[in-house]
Parts: sequence; structure tokens; C-alpha cells
Amino acid sequence: MNTRGPAAVGMTVTHRRYVPYSHAHYAGNLVDGAYSLAAFGDVATEMCIRTDGDEGLFASYSDVQFLAPIRAGDCIEIEATLVRVGSRSREMTFEVRVIARGNPDRGESSADILDKMVVATTARGVVVVPSSAT
Repeated sequence: MNTRGPAAVGMTVTHRRYVPYSHAHYAGNLVDGAYSLAAFGDVATEMCIRTDGDEGLFASYSDVQFLAPIRAGDCIEIEATLVRVGSRSREMTFEVRVIARGNPDRGESSADILDKMVVATTARGVVVVPSSAT
């Protein structure tokens, strides 16, 4: 099955995941900023597979902004949007949004869907694919 399509500006890939407590790195169950960067890598990989049939390789990040904390127990949504297509390069914008958060005040395993998603991390990045993939 081949669901590959041409790389087109505006194309998006979205992942959702739960942030396990095993990833807490700091007090207050905070996870480190590298968690967002790893998530960006995952959505960029899917984008390259969908557009080029290859996982691609990250060349650079720019304008990484850590805007709000991500905590263990959060459910996050990670989105990549294709903003520029070169012959081998794919430039994307990225955003991590917290969509649900643990609420230990109501009980150890309690959690709430947030009324408004919290944008936690944004970035821009460039991925390259081999010329044989295009």
C-alpha cells in the first residue's frame, strides 16, 4: 500500500501522546525541553515518509520557543506543517500543545481535558531527504 503524495506547502501531520511519569526530569513532574524536540522529530519523520517515502534526516532547528511547561501526566498534541519544499529539503513549523493534564488534587489518577489547549513549544526545522526518494 502506498499512500505517498507530493510534498505540498500546508500539509500537516499530527500526533497525540500521553507523557508518562517515567519521563519526569525536574521537580513538579516537569519534562525536559528535549521531549518536545524528540516529538518534533517523530512528526517530521512521518511527514517525510508521506511525502518522499523516506524517513529523512533533520538538518537544523531554528526559533525554538519553550512557552509553557509540559508535565508528566499530560496528553499532548504535536503538529508539523510543511512551509517550504526544496529539491531535497522540507522546512516545517512545529507546535506542541497540552490538551489534557493530570489533576492530583482530585485523586492520584485524576486528569482533566483542558478547556483551551496550552501551546507549550514551537519551532521551525529543516529536514533533508535523499535525492533518490523524490
